[in-house]
Amino acid sequence: MVKKISIRLIVSFLAFVLLAYVIMQYGFADPHKAGLITQKLKKPDFHYAPWIYVLYVHIVTACLAVAIGPFQLFIRPKRKGVRRHRMLGYAYVLSITASGLISIYLSIFATGGWMAGLGFFVLDVLWVLSTWVAVRKAVNKQIQAHREWMLRSYALTLAAVTFRVWLLALTPLFGGPMEPPYRLSAWMCWIGNLIFIEVLIRLSRKKAVSKSLTA
Repeated sequence: MVKKISIRLIVSFLAFVLLAYVIMQYGFADPHKAGLITQKLKKPDFHYAPWIYVLYVHIVTACLAVAIGPFQLFIRPKRKGVRRHRMLGYAYVLSITASGLISIYLSIFATGGWMAGLGFFVLDVLWVLSTWVAVRKAVNKQIQAHREWMLRSYALTLAAVTFRVWLLALTPLFGGPMEPPYRLSAWMCWIGNLIFIEVLIRLSRKKAVSKSLTA
């Protein structure tokens, strides 16, 4: 129980940190000074529009999914809260669908070239796919499977956090241009998250089986 609570707190804290960072960087500070945008502006053949507008739509929809996730995953709805759970779920799914499809366009212009772009593209496909698999499980009344797929979906949602963590950790190791750590982070940010959540899901299944046998 203590481990579950600590994991929930860590995930919620990471979500809050990301939201605070995005709001400060793109809402109050000069967005042109953001690391991602400054790298783009250095390229003479880069077209600022419509890329910047697509980026902002992606940021808004992805942040909405990040904000909704902890309420959906860590707070079990009571009878009175089922309607709210469904409404938030609709918003979560629509946000991810929109953000994931938009991100496919952004992956074409990813810093780090085609290798980073491919990493983000695979992430986008898995992100949308896992979310809609979770929806299908809910429609079929497979509640436990629905919860597990939503955990996978939110693990991919939090790739927005772990990408920045990996980039921050890897950049000093390369000690040169930004592209090499960017390429590696584009893959590690979601592969690591999926491995982590899959281990947790399988451990949870084993505990459930052992409890049923001893009951």
